Amino acid sequence: MDKLAFLKTEFPKLVRTLSPEAKGEWGVLNGQQMVEHMADSISFATGKNNQALYSPAEHVEKYKSFAMSDKEFKPNTPNALMPAVPTPVIKSTMEEAVVELEKQIANFINFFETNNGATITNPFFGNLNFEEWVHLLHKHAVHHSKQFKLL
Repeated sequence: MDKLAFLKTEFPKLVRTLSPEAKGEWGVLNGQQMVEHMADSISFATGKNNQALYSPAEHVEKYKSFAMSDKEFKPNTPNALMPAVPTPVIKSTMEEAVVELEKQIANFINFFETNNGATITNPFFGNLNFEEWVHLLHKHAVHHSKQFKLL
């Protein structure tokens, strides 16, 4: 499967079928909150929303090794940067949330096209290049697609 094509085309198509209030098989996010969470996650990789390293430095190599593997995120994988109670949706409609998701995907691709060889810090997995970000974002999108029974 072409991971970048999935992010650019397939994932937005899948989430457009989701009700904003949809409940996942696990977790506390509804459909629209998940889409907005994914847009935020992708914005980390655009160079505009720089994140400090959250993981202890001595664990980053092990965490990055998992991120770059084909092992899936487990259901209910904790995200220390997300509040226990989800933040209210920002966009007024699901379509606006999906358009923002698509904009962040385009910003991500554009950033790396114009900054060839760049690395951007992921708060959990350290410095990632374009191919590593694509792998991680695809893994993250598949995780949430399965959460909402889209795959």
